[in-house]
Amino acid sequence: MGRVEGKVAFITGAARGQGRNHALLLAEQGADIIALDMCKPLASARYELASSNDLADTRKSVEALGRRCVSVEADVRDEDQLAHAIREGISEIGPIDIVIANAGVALFAVDESHEAWQDTIDINLTGVFNTLEAVVPAMVERGQGGAIVLTSSTAGLRGILGPSRAALGYVASKHGLVGLMRSYANNLAVHSIRVNTVNPSGVETPMITAASMIGFVEANPHLEPDITNPMPIDLLPCQDVSNAVLYLVSDDGRYITGTTLSVDAGFNNKN
Repeated sequence: MGRVEGKVAFITGAARGQGRNHALLLAEQGADIIALDMCKPLASARYELASSNDLADTRKSVEALGRRCVSVEADVRDEDQLAHAIREGISEIGPIDIVIANAGVALFAVDESHEAWQDTIDINLTGVFNTLEAVVPAMVERGQGGAIVLTSSTAGLRGILGPSRAALGYVASKHGLVGLMRSYANNLAVHSIRVNTVNPSGVETPMITAASMIGFVEANPHLEPDITNPMPIDLLPCQDVSNAVLYLVSDDGRYITGTTLSVDAGFNNKN
């Protein structure tokens, strides 16, 4: 029997990267999945965002594991789209037990746009708030508890990555998620709904390995301490973050709430 057998997990940013990996691990452990992603371009992004085909691949991969999956294209910045996606998912596979608010962008680029700040805040922070506001009331009303994980970052715990608009927006949004998590954890504890963040250092995803990100790092060599782990690994595999997420949403973490779980190869502990 899987560690989340019979549960339904709602995952944003599920078309690829960490979100897809979370979906597959939870499906392997018995969960059905509502997978959401925007699947459209963002003018301020200097890398390709996930596509409709990517989201369809996530659904097919979950179904290949013998679990049900509803895939929905929706923008976390749009409350109406989110509400529709949640209604659609619940109507097809049942009420939501687990929420992984993972959708996010990193708009670092040598030629980053003026909109990089606002788009980062709108997606990474307001989008998570919208997600929780859309899904939490039904979880509370159901009265069966639940688990929520927000994808923050080492940049949610330290002031790193320099003075660019994209970097400041990223750090501010990821710090904001920690505060959001702590407030929701306090507010929802009485309902046995647990809320935590995962705070990884750099993870091997298309967002991080994009040419725009590499170019930004190469143009700012003074930021090397902000992206270097003490342990001898440059980028973490998605699987290691997914393992942490599974721990938090399963009964193994049944009394863990209001925490920042760092999966960071020692980054936050270094001088």
